[in-house]
Amino acid sequence: MGAKTGNKAAYFDKLKALLDVYKSIFIVSVDNVSSQQMHEIRHSLRGEAVVLMGKNTMVRRALKGFIGEEPEYERLLAHVKGNIGFIFTNNDLKDIRSKILGNRVAAPAKAGAIAPDDVFIPAGNTGMEPGKTSFFQALGVPTKIARGTIEITSDLKLVQAGTKVGASEATLLNMLNISPFTYGMAITQVYDQGQTFDVSILDIDEAQLLKAFSSAIGTIAAVSLAVNFPTLPSVIHSVVNSYKKLLSIAVETEVEWEGIEELKDRIQNPDKYAGAAPAAAAGGAAAAEAPKEEAKPESDEESEDDDMGFGLFD
Repeated sequence: MGAKTGNKAAYFDKLKALLDVYKSIFIVSVDNVSSQQMHEIRHSLRGEAVVLMGKNTMVRRALKGFIGEEPEYERLLAHVKGNIGFIFTNNDLKDIRSKILGNRVAAPAKAGAIAPDDVFIPAGNTGMEPGKTSFFQALGVPTKIARGTIEITSDLKLVQAGTKVGASEATLLNMLNISPFTYGMAITQVYDQGQTFDVSILDIDEAQLLKAFSSAIGTIAAVSLAVNFPTLPSVIHSVVNSYKKLLSIAVETEVEWEGIEELKDRIQNPDKYAGAAPAAAAGGAAAAEAPKEEAKPESDEESEDDDMGFGLFD
């Protein structure tokens, strides 16, 4: 009795220490995960994450004891059900998720097991003798005899995802050496800094977040302007709209300020500014062509007036 109490206390202390050190937790389902596979997963996560298993009753009791100091742990309680475990980490969640889900092993079909995926039998020669044709016919598998062996003539869905694998289906798959299922840890929920969410949230990238954020800001600004209620997103639009109104008033009245004179002049004398651009362009072209003109030879008079390199007072 004392040993059990000591083990529980040690487990509670370990769980509390991990909760204090790590900000993120993957709640994982370990159905059909072998001890060897569990060892490999722990090894792949070494230095980056810590795997902690335990009985659900003990985990729930421990969490309830921590809720008084850390109320956010209550969000974990709803997910402590079934064959689950915790993986604690402070590293990038996407990287850790990849390592958790990347360790999977192929497994043969077992009668009574729930199929995680659709199972297909591919067309092709089975290498089996014709005496087993009736077995294929009983399951509705299209076959023919080719070169003294049974050949499946077309692909066939034998088991649908989410349904139980029948004894006959399991036997046939094993006869064909097909291991249709892969088993490994499955992530049921993610806990991060007091919040829980589905693991699919990790697939949202920064570009999507920025797009959604920008759209939300635009919506807030539009609503704020419509109801004439100022908010941070709408202030810049209000300032710009107000300045446009001031410009309209200035154009129609004698009100002026620095910088408005040119605008008024452009509105009142559009032809003046319309001709300025072509003229400037033409002037630039003429200036560019000027260097191409050959230098005119100096006249004789200019040559005679030359001081021959001496100054007036030399």
